[in-house]
This record gives sequence, C-alpha cells and structure tokens, in this order.
Amino acid sequence: MRRIVSVLLENESGALSRLIGLFAQRGYNIETLTVAPTEDHTLSRLTLTTVAGDDEIEQITKQVNKLVEVVKLVDLSEGDHVERELMLIKVKAKNDQREEIKRVADIFRGQIVDVVHDAYTIQLTGTSEKIDAFVKALPQDSVAEVVRSGVLGLSRGEKALSI
Repeated sequence: MRRIVSVLLENESGALSRLIGLFAQRGYNIETLTVAPTEDHTLSRLTLTTVAGDDEIEQITKQVNKLVEVVKLVDLSEGDHVERELMLIKVKAKNDQREEIKRVADIFRGQIVDVVHDAYTIQLTGTSEKIDAFVKALPQDSVAEVVRSGVLGLSRGEKALSI
C-alpha cells in the first residue's frame, strides 16, 4: 500500500542522510522525497512516499522515531489529508500537435510556462494520479523531458504536525 509519511526533523547537517540511511539499511524503497524548512527555521519537514504494509510502516515509524533529530512523524495515509505534486514537462509541439497539446493542458488545468518554436513547457499540479493521467493523455512520443517534485501532504483540518 502506498504510504505518505511526514516527518518534522531538526534542520541540521546530516539529519536527512541519517534518516535516508535508515531506509536503505532496512531495504525500504523511497518513491518520492521532498524536504524544506518550516515556519520555524530550526525545523524541516520531510515528506516521503513509500510502498509498505501495516507491519512495515510500524517498523519504519519505530525506527525513524529513534533518530535524535526526529521531532515528530505522522503517516498521513491513515487519515484525511491533502496531497499535491508539481510537474514541469517539456513537450514537443510540432505544428499539427500544438492545438491538441494546449487543449489537453487546459483540460488538466496546466499552465504553459515557456514556448519555443518546437516545444512547450507545461506546469501542472495535482495528485500523482492526475499527473500520470495528464502524461498519458498527451500525443504519443511528444514528451521530451519530465521533472516532478514528489508528493507534498498535510493532514486536513486544524490538526498540525508540530512539537
């Protein structure tokens, strides 16, 4: 099962590598990973996605919580949450495909952020499923390059991941 894990950790050198090393030592794959400072400059929020069963996520949670730099960990998949991912995609836009690519971008509420004579760069945000569907909806062999941010997530409501 796909899990979204949000970790509040101290914003210090080596904290990220120790957490990632823990995953590697135990053979758990990290599908996406995002890290950024929070409103408190001494803390960073790490959001990662992994595929794990209930027993595996329990092990991951216990091991990660043992790290000194970890302040709090939440499995966002267990409750109501909002998740988004950002993608920039460069699409080959030949004369006959330009209108179709614009139409598909509009349907998915994407924004064309750069135009050159033979390519568009499109920005799209949404769930991972929406982004995957967008890529599949594009004309075959039109994708030149893709970069994705990884999943970001927050629990719904007033509940906050804080100290």
